[in-house]
Amino acid sequence: MNIHEYQAKAILEKYGVRVQRGVVVDAASEALEAATKLQETTGTGWFVVKAQIHAGGRGKGTIVGTDFRGVTLAKGLEHVTEKVSQILGGTLVTIQTGPEGKKVNKVYIAEDVYYPGENEPKEYYVSILLDRATSRNVIIASTEGGMDIEEVAEHHPEKIVKEWVDPLTGLEGFQARKLGFGLGLSGESLKEFVKFITGLYKAYNEIDAAMIEVNPLLKTSDNKILAVDAKLGLDDNALYRHPALAALRDLEEEDPLEVEASESNLNYVKLDGNVGCMVNGAGLAMATMDMIKLSGGEPANFLDVGGGANAKTVEAGFRIILKDPNVKAILINIFGGIVRCDRVANGVVEAYKAIGDISVPIIVRLQGTNAEEGAKIINESGLEVRSAVILKDAAKLVNEAITA
Repeated sequence: MNIHEYQAKAILEKYGVRVQRGVVVDAASEALEAATKLQETTGTGWFVVKAQIHAGGRGKGTIVGTDFRGVTLAKGLEHVTEKVSQILGGTLVTIQTGPEGKKVNKVYIAEDVYYPGENEPKEYYVSILLDRATSRNVIIASTEGGMDIEEVAEHHPEKIVKEWVDPLTGLEGFQARKLGFGLGLSGESLKEFVKFITGLYKAYNEIDAAMIEVNPLLKTSDNKILAVDAKLGLDDNALYRHPALAALRDLEEEDPLEVEASESNLNYVKLDGNVGCMVNGAGLAMATMDMIKLSGGEPANFLDVGGGANAKTVEAGFRIILKDPNVKAILINIFGGIVRCDRVANGVVEAYKAIGDISVPIIVRLQGTNAEEGAKIINESGLEVRSAVILKDAAKLVNEAITA
């Protein structure tokens, strides 16, 4: 589960992580009062106005129909309302949103942390995530802050330092210092960094985060270390342990069909193709999507109904797939292991009758426990549903359906 920048910063602050402070508003009329209070608290004279959407690249993205960026600077209180008005309510298109963009419903007004001083401010990159190859968390840091880490890894791999953390001992002091040395820090800034990365790792561990990314991490002109931006992803499977964090979910940032699917405990991701697919098991779903492409179609979604598929889940899956106007055919591919194929077949028939008018061809491929019985139920149902047992036959039927 992704959350907004302002939410991530509020969480990190609780763990002693220094962040760029700010306030969030959802109406331009609130901007001046919010910025005034922020100025009284922080002493800032300028304000950074940031669109709050679940996508990166906001600073380079633009609001549709304008040349306004998703992150802009207000040089004084008198400009705050104007800058907020330019962003709030608009559709922001970034490299991660796709051409359709995302509507900006909230704006974060933050303090200016690039103030003059003895030294030039310097940006870095830090992230924490699980390295599945070693079964350990890894901290990745780079001197090239503000850039995509993939670009740095490709062109300047020598500028990336990594430290793997033993889950039994946690992050050791020497490891935190080693990372700081790798970034070229020393003196007061090194001490600040050790405190920062220790708090960051503690937050990552205790809230069951899937990933934390701070880009940029800033060394200010007076050697403070703080998070200018913060991207935090939470492990969905652990949210039951953190009800307060689960409440941070912003449904407006998610695809409505994906939200509906989650309410039915279905794993659904919308894609841009023309063949809807319903499968039990993530691996089989990936193979099914490959098969759809080989047959000449394009998958319209990833939909895993899980091992306990029944009439209710099949019906929910049908309804969600059919809400996509691009779908020209539906392929149901079920392996009868945990669930019997005849049970799934009955579920398909019941769901078909419950929904009523289904105008797209449906192909059901059943394999495994009671596959023949399942195919018989489908074939004798009298409904416009075609069955297959062999994957090759299912691919042929899909091709016929989308080319008819």
